[in-house]
Amino acid sequence: MPMKDFSILLGVILIVIMLIIPLPTGMIDFLIIINISIALLIILVSMNTREPLQFSIFPTLLLLITLFRLGLNVSTTRAILGNQGDAGNVIETFGQFVVGGNALVGFVVFVILVVIQFIVITKGAERVSEVGARFTLDAMPGKQMSIDADLNAGIISDSDARDRRKKIEQEADFYGSMDGASKFVKGDAIAGIVIVIINIIFGLVIGMGQEGLAIGEAAGKYTLLTVGDGLVSQIPALLVSTATGIVVTRAASEGNLGHDITKQLLAYPKMLYVAGGTIALLGFFTPIQAGVTTVVALILGVGGFMLERNEKSIPELEEANGDGEEVEEDIKSPESVVNLLQIDPIEFEFGYGLIPLADANQGGDLLDRVVMIRRQLAIEMGMIVPVIRIRDNIQLQPNEYSIKIKGNEIAKGELLLDHFMAMSPGVDDEEIVGIETVEPAFGLPAIWIAEDMKDQAELAGYTVVDPPSVVSTHLTEVIKRHAHELIGRQETKQLIDHLNESYPTLVEEVTPNPLSTGEIQKVLSSLLKEKVSIRNLPIIFETLADYGQMTKDTDLLTEYVRQALSRQITKQYVAEGESLYVLTVSGSVEKLLADAVQQTEHGSFLNLDPNTMQSIIESTMTEVERMQETGQMPIILCSPAVRMYARHLLERYIPHIPVLSYNELESYIEVQSVGVVNVK
Repeated sequence: MPMKDFSILLGVILIVIMLIIPLPTGMIDFLIIINISIALLIILVSMNTREPLQFSIFPTLLLLITLFRLGLNVSTTRAILGNQGDAGNVIETFGQFVVGGNALVGFVVFVILVVIQFIVITKGAERVSEVGARFTLDAMPGKQMSIDADLNAGIISDSDARDRRKKIEQEADFYGSMDGASKFVKGDAIAGIVIVIINIIFGLVIGMGQEGLAIGEAAGKYTLLTVGDGLVSQIPALLVSTATGIVVTRAASEGNLGHDITKQLLAYPKMLYVAGGTIALLGFFTPIQAGVTTVVALILGVGGFMLERNEKSIPELEEANGDGEEVEEDIKSPESVVNLLQIDPIEFEFGYGLIPLADANQGGDLLDRVVMIRRQLAIEMGMIVPVIRIRDNIQLQPNEYSIKIKGNEIAKGELLLDHFMAMSPGVDDEEIVGIETVEPAFGLPAIWIAEDMKDQAELAGYTVVDPPSVVSTHLTEVIKRHAHELIGRQETKQLIDHLNESYPTLVEEVTPNPLSTGEIQKVLSSLLKEKVSIRNLPIIFETLADYGQMTKDTDLLTEYVRQALSRQITKQYVAEGESLYVLTVSGSVEKLLADAVQQTEHGSFLNLDPNTMQSIIESTMTEVERMQETGQMPIILCSPAVRMYARHLLERYIPHIPVLSYNELESYIEVQSVGVVNVK
């Protein structure tokens, strides 16, 4: 255990000892000085913190220091009443020297200190703590929404968002703890009064009854010591109470308390002239001695003059340096060059005409839609969508937008904010007229219609969509199509860490042996590339645990995982109680593919001659087009042995057509073949 931690534990044990075992007067003197030192340290730290969370341990520290002070009161009371008034040098010094040996004066000073602490500082700090705790809890939802908005706008990163959320939680916990901890200070003040009264009463009883002193002599002896003990206790208590008030009334700022007071109190030098003139007039027109007021007035006047001179010199210095020098220094700094290398995973840029789409003050809800997109894709695809950077770009046309993945433009589109996009049901209505366009997400023909034609178009069977829905749908589909590019090793590590919280044994069996994070990432990327959700990570890792010892071929491992996800894949392509219509791969084509597989130390690949390859591709595309003409979604079905190779062969030409194997379908599904892929 570190020495610092051990010292804290030892201190708590010492407090318990103080409550039970009588301490020698030398030890009591030492502990009294320690008490005063800790109180000074606490108030100095509280004055130098910029925000309350920098002193987050203060509520617990307040409890410990209060308990320490009460334990010290018990020890001093035992010493005063049990040692015939021998309570140590420190208490005697406070009783004789600090209050001049006058017990009555000392008692009055003690009462004043208690009133200041209990009525003024403690009550105020308690009220501020209570209000701060309530307001902090009430403001939490708004702060959380603000963080989500900044995160989706790309203003902050995921780690920044996590830090800010953690800070909000810590603030709520801190102010809640301070609300309760302030009661310790209040109780300490009450206990101090009670202890002093007890010491005075029983001191008189012991002095007169046991020591045979006269009432005046007993009162002078024990009252003086009790008042000294009270002052020794209440001065540190007052310092700690003041520190409590400083901490709970402290707002986040650029500097410590001294910096903020001098900066803000002396922000208006001319006001020092006014204050100085007022003090000078008091000296001339009242019986107050003019010498005192004149000195103070001169100090205020000189201070105002010096502050004004400094304020004038700062703008001149800035003007002499110029903004160009600052920019030049910023360009020369290595940090600015590093920042230029940053590439955002997803960027959404738009022309100035689409600014109302993202501006909440103009009714834009794009940021809220981005939040929903990220949540939707987390549920559907099981992946954490990176922060989407949203920004305007004057190089784009006013109504144009662009979607980039890792710095490269993937898709673009055009919106008319004062129109609606209408897509025909198949039979066009001549009365529905507008500006011809193409629906950007799926490439369907559409028209932009005016708002007054919206109801008529809906009655005619058109699908009518507002511009924000158009762009959010497009963005969603682009992210789905390129999800495999967005999941790298870092994102995979986040998913593994999340799974490890619930399935530590399973994760331990898969990674780092036999599979590295990079190999797991390739499997997940291959699944996402074919639009297979990776949300069911436990099943994926169970399969990797079963087959990871047998092979490191990530393509083969992906096939095993797909088969383990057969129920999920089946529900993805066919509804319950319906048949699955597919294009089957003929036995001759499957044999050609199987014979053309070449095994190497780096994996397997397909080695077909160009003519055969072209023939298979043309046959497949012909059957796909014929199936699309009938209004059915094309799905290619083949045996498990060649599914991976068939997919690799066709993905360049028809990337969006799913290729399934028999083992990826549940046995209860009725499969109907509507076409066969052959070699021409």
